[in-house]
Amino acid sequence: MRTTVGIIGAGPAGLLLARLLHNAGIDSVVLESRDRGYVEQRQRAGILEQGTVDVLRAAGAGARMDREGLRHDGIELRFARRRHRIDFPALTGGRSVMVYAQTEVCKDLIALQLKEGGPLLFEAEALAVEGAGTDSPRVRFRHEGREDVLECAYVVGCDGFWGVARKAIPEELTQVFERTYPFGWLGILADVPPSHDELVYARHDRGFALLSMRSPVVSRLYLQVPEGTDAESWSDEEIWDELERRFETDDDWRLARGPITAKSVTPMRSHVHEPMRHGRLFLAGDAAHIVPPTGAKGLNLAVGDVVTFARALAHREETGSEALLDAYSQTCLRRVWQAERFSYEMTTLLHRAPEVTPFEDRIQLARLERLASARAAEQDLAEGYTGFALE
Repeated sequence: MRTTVGIIGAGPAGLLLARLLHNAGIDSVVLESRDRGYVEQRQRAGILEQGTVDVLRAAGAGARMDREGLRHDGIELRFARRRHRIDFPALTGGRSVMVYAQTEVCKDLIALQLKEGGPLLFEAEALAVEGAGTDSPRVRFRHEGREDVLECAYVVGCDGFWGVARKAIPEELTQVFERTYPFGWLGILADVPPSHDELVYARHDRGFALLSMRSPVVSRLYLQVPEGTDAESWSDEEIWDELERRFETDDDWRLARGPITAKSVTPMRSHVHEPMRHGRLFLAGDAAHIVPPTGAKGLNLAVGDVVTFARALAHREETGSEALLDAYSQTCLRRVWQAERFSYEMTTLLHRAPEVTPFEDRIQLARLERLASARAAEQDLAEGYTGFALE
């Protein structure tokens, strides 16, 4: 099998890249190790930055998002039993975010790919990327019980942290930067309408909490818990009781309870792999970088990566110049590190570390007070949350 771009992974990054390449007249093949049902059901991110929304619309993949997604023009911060709203459009020149789950993005892109795009092979496990440093890279994979080879001009690894793409970059050429946090998020899905019409980020002496949603009738909520916590060690009643405590305010706001349909624990870490390119192998999304979910950046960073690659390859096809492809890693990493910074700052602003000192507690509260009283501080948060420019 032969193609111009071999794409490993059919998450939102790989699927969007295939769509962008199709629209540019460039052929591709997508290899996905899981079956279609798994890809369309796995729960991941739910916040789309303004730039991601614009890209999906321009790619022809925004119709259902615009019908069913929930535009949000701000978030609410809670601390010391107080509430403070950050108004995104007023602080960013009109930008906002969209609540639209990654599962739905994948469904939309899969449908388009199967209808209009190139081959999308489910249950096709990539075994290795070979010849990454040559002009003829190959992806060795297993599909329908036999091994095969995908001959490519370029390979893009959208196969996550544990995938094979990153392992094809020689260790002596790489640098890894990472931080592991001593806490995680216990997340739940609940069949109950959200108790607030925007996301609520709460800093509490007992730990962080987040009120989010997947639709007007399904709530998504999170609690900060110690690293290594087993989700099943928390009963449903204990979860709701703790959420109520952490969201408490001095007014009459109340948290609505409902049946919990899913619960899981997400670890918290920051990770960057440099470079994001070796020869004709390019890394995108979690294969190259991971952010703690506090800043809602993971999916959006992956979108930025594949937009950068698609533009660079289209530029080469049109002009013969390799300049944008050569600059891929540097271009992406500028945005990646800004997102890492933002996610780190949001995480340390709102979470309570296990061994926190009284001094650090007061500094955290002072940072929140600054956000609640200074437009410049609000603007910095709003600009970071709604997204950094796609270069």
